[in-house]
Amino acid sequence: MEMRLKSAASFLDPMENRMRILHTMLRVGNLQRAIDFYTGVLGMRLLRHHDYPEGKFTLAFVGYEDESRAAAIELTYNYGVESYDLGTAYGHIALEVDDAYAACNAARERGGRVVREAGPMKHGTTVIAFVEDPDGYKIEFIQK
Repeated sequence: MEMRLKSAASFLDPMENRMRILHTMLRVGNLQRAIDFYTGVLGMRLLRHHDYPEGKFTLAFVGYEDESRAAAIELTYNYGVESYDLGTAYGHIALEVDDAYAACNAARERGGRVVREAGPMKHGTTVIAFVEDPDGYKIEFIQK
């Protein structure tokens, strides 16, 4: 049996290894408040939820499609931690929308906080907007 060593480049080739993004994890200070935002304001579904009492944390996964088909957001609540310093490295999560203006209005009507109204980006023509979740994470709407 011949054993073939793969180069680093071929190992990282998603076509060869079928890699895909599974989820992005966000630490949240109030899990129910975060679930309510992602499901009620952004229209995602609660995909799964599991409590780990021995580890003192709870995970909830939200998204638009089943995790077998699309990436999700993992909301992590660590018992007793009500807020986090977001730091300066984190940017945002981007969502494609048909109409950024309408998405802002819908988010606002559902209790979301629009922090940058829809309009063309500064150095281009793409229409974008930003809303903020209850923990201060930015969500960008990018118009198709």
